[in-house]
Amino acid sequence: MSKNQQPTDHKKYFIFEKKNYMFMFIGLAVISLGFMLMAGGGSDDPNTFNPDIYNFQRIRLAPTLVLLGFAIEVYAILLNPKK
Repeated sequence: MSKNQQPTDHKKYFIFEKKNYMFMFIGLAVISLGFMLMAGGGSDDPNTFNPDIYNFQRIRLAPTLVLLGFAIEVYAILLNPKK
């Protein structure tokens, strides 16, 4: 190193802070819950129809939870914890 070069300090840091990651994990949990609620409702026999596939849980609640989880993820990315 020559005399007129300054030593550079390369610190590694995370892009987000703890609060951002906490909201991200909450969002992932809500999305996972939505997909778990959406699963099932089929029939073991392909010749019989099971009307449970069209119940409130699978048609309204689960997709709402998935969209809410994605909204939480967007909020977690845009959140500035320094304010």
